[in-house]
Amino acid sequence: MNLRKAVGPALAVVLLAGVGIAIRHSIRDKMDADNAARRIANRVTVKVLTGSEKEKFLTDPELAKVLDSEGIAITVQKAGSREIATRPDLASFDAAYPAGTHAALKIAETSGSKHVYPSFFTPMAVASWKTLIPVLEKSGVVSSKNGSYFIIDMAKLVDIMKKDTRWKDLPDNTAYPVGKAVLVTSTDVRKSNSGAMYLGLAAYIANGNNVVDTDADANKVASSMVGLFSKQGYQESSSAGPFEDYTAMGIGKSPLVMIYEQQFLEYVLSHDKPNPDMVLLYPAPTILSKHTIVALTDNGERFAQVMTSNPKVSSIAQHYGFRTQDSSELFAAVEAKGLGIPHTIVDVIDPPRYDILEKLIGRVDAGLNR
Repeated sequence: MNLRKAVGPALAVVLLAGVGIAIRHSIRDKMDADNAARRIANRVTVKVLTGSEKEKFLTDPELAKVLDSEGIAITVQKAGSREIATRPDLASFDAAYPAGTHAALKIAETSGSKHVYPSFFTPMAVASWKTLIPVLEKSGVVSSKNGSYFIIDMAKLVDIMKKDTRWKDLPDNTAYPVGKAVLVTSTDVRKSNSGAMYLGLAAYIANGNNVVDTDADANKVASSMVGLFSKQGYQESSSAGPFEDYTAMGIGKSPLVMIYEQQFLEYVLSHDKPNPDMVLLYPAPTILSKHTIVALTDNGERFAQVMTSNPKVSSIAQHYGFRTQDSSELFAAVEAKGLGIPHTIVDVIDPPRYDILEKLIGRVDAGLNR
């Protein structure tokens, strides 16, 4: 009898606790259901116009899940980052997502948008081939850094290119003794941000290692810049083109290619057996390209806010080669593939400011059209 008296209250407590837990679960389930209903009711489809280098990232299934949890679905179209601003249908998109702050500023100016959101970044780099490393080292253009990665001296490279040097003329070049000129393949400077960043980098060197920041500086260096682009022949309008040629056609088509580091890292991370002859060279100096979202509508702003504030988005971006405020996941993933990269990019310059860069591009365009 005493045992029953003791057990009775204990069972009552357990039952009450169970009821409380059930109520809490019921309330939580209702809140979850209400939140889900609100997300469905407020679900939007956002049309995004982006640079080609972000197409795979933006169509990633995991990113789609993150955006879906915020009531957002996206459709993606690609174009050259600078070309986006001149698209006649720009107003039909909710967000533009070019590579580079300058391209974003041009889009903001064209569209009248004041809603600009920096997201991830990547340094400009040069894709090349291990076969060429001894040749470029002998010429004083390339050097190894801590036995981990390679630095390319842009001043020496630009000097070689300006002299119309042929590959066969480089000292002791038995690896690639061809008659084609030593040139860096780039995108069309008029349409693509990566081409514009190459121009900004070369102009800095031509201006005595000073940023081109006046009309007089632009006039002084512009004529020497034309040859870096005109001698390439046909140029693609977006960064995907030259990199696809590099990976598909090899050294014969593309001995040196100006790319985003992100493109090379994405390739390495997405292949079980990446081409072991490919090598990434880090320009000294280099320029960082900041991938920036320009919100063109309220839905576009909603998309931009999620993309720049959700830590899951940052994690996914790193697995596509982008650097973020904390790039530890990127470094671990790349190093697991046996590729050494600098964790900190030290020798970084600023590109010319927006109006000066536009003047430089205009001068190069005029030179190309002569």
